[in-house]
Amino acid sequence: MPRVTTFTLKPVAYIRSAYSDPSQVPKGLGAKHDAEGTIEFLPELEEGLTDIEGFSHLFVIWVFDRSDRVELIGTPPCDTTPHGVFATRSPFRPNPIGLTVVQLLGREGRSLRVRGIDMLDGTPVLDVKPYLSSIPEEKLKRGWLDDVTARAR
Repeated sequence: MPRVTTFTLKPVAYIRSAYSDPSQVPKGLGAKHDAEGTIEFLPELEEGLTDIEGFSHLFVIWVFDRSDRVELIGTPPCDTTPHGVFATRSPFRPNPIGLTVVQLLGREGRSLRVRGIDMLDGTPVLDVKPYLSSIPEEKLKRGWLDDVTARAR
């Protein structure tokens, strides 16, 4: 059995978006995530953005800071079948961590303008990394979402 370790994380940035309530964020199969917003880094971390402008997309690791429970099984908006939390993007996770890929539109000082925001205004960001994938699209599998997509056709 692995030892239990506690981690202390602190935000490196905060999201600025038009979403103030979870009901405003598009959800489900085919949801368009084309909202623009900014990722505003703490002043003391601005130097860490050096050379980020060369990347088209970024991974954003963030906190569901307004999530109030854990649900190990849940039914996503696009399906009628319950699935395990680790097979979904549910905010009701044992560790309330979110992961989103955004398009980098530009940098202004310590702020990154991005498209693809699906976070609420003020959401704490734990890290940002360049999006890199060497997996060819034809080798990617989407689990139960492939079945839902096929039924929707």
